[in-house]
Amino acid sequence: MTTAHEEAVIDPAAVDAIFAQARTANSFTGQVTDEQAQAIYELTKFGPTAFNSQPLRVTYVRSDEARATLVDALMPGNRAKTASAPLVAILSYDTDWAGQWDNFLPGYNAPKAMYDANPELAAATGNNNAHLQAGYFILAVRSLGFAAGPMTGADFGAIDAAFFPNGDQKSFLMVNIGQPAEDAWGEAKPKFAYEDVVRTV
Repeated sequence: MTTAHEEAVIDPAAVDAIFAQARTANSFTGQVTDEQAQAIYELTKFGPTAFNSQPLRVTYVRSDEARATLVDALMPGNRAKTASAPLVAILSYDTDWAGQWDNFLPGYNAPKAMYDANPELAAATGNNNAHLQAGYFILAVRSLGFAAGPMTGADFGAIDAAFFPNGDQKSFLMVNIGQPAEDAWGEAKPKFAYEDVVRTV
């Protein structure tokens, strides 16, 4: 059986950096410039979403005041990780993503009525597709040579109250971004084998 590296159309070193050798960092060093932060999004936006909806919204946390507010909303075990990261991204979805329809799918707005009539479906679609984009975001971080530390251990209600008080966004993930510090890695965790999770019908 061929390996993923042999089947890939990108350089094996890129496969390692984005997938095979990439690990979640727990401590960070270095810096992330504004230009690099923008580049992360510029790569993220090309990943597919339903109807090209792109509901993901990114809030980069740089100021000391905003960082302290965010750290206070995290579970205790996550606070030092975020405090040490050169850059932290709060990932959320636009609660009125369908209101942007003419911007992301001009000329074909027939499906919009379905979401306008069903707020629960609209919220689920926004949430699901933003999570999809979060995966692209992490891969974009890795492709620029940084380590990513995605985290869900937080009081998202408190984060929304502090950062999105108008209710226009719902947060669901934080991503710490930077160069990994010397003690960034814990013990490698096992991954399921192909035979454990894949079947062909």
